Amino acid sequence: QVQLVESGGDLVQPGGSLRLSCVTSGINFRFNIMGWYRQASGNQRELVAAITSDGNTNYADSVKGRFTISKDNAKNTVLLQMSVLKPEDTAVYYCNAVAVAARGYWGQGTQVTVSS
Repeated sequence: QVQLVESGGDLVQPGGSLRLSCVTSGINFRFNIMGWYRQASGNQRELVAAITSDGNTNYADSVKGRFTISKDNAKNTVLLQMSVLKPEDTAVYYCNAVAVAARGYWGQGTQVTVSS
């Protein structure tokens, strides 16, 4: 059974930093692309960062150069380091395997609010 537990969200001022963490179970990192998604109020959920099984990363243009995705295969954990945060980064952030996301299963997410 897949479990996804995101944490680390907070209220932060513009220009600040946060690190999100996602502990997973039931997902084999050797065979899955892992991603961080976000959903702002009134918007669709979007993929902002992804990491492949062999560690290659890809980012949405809106976060490129500011966010860094990483993973710890031994701990089944995916991290998202966010810096130079902007108000438009405000959203609920979710991690997921791309294949699991396609089946519509999600964790509870973690709220990130960027505001002065």
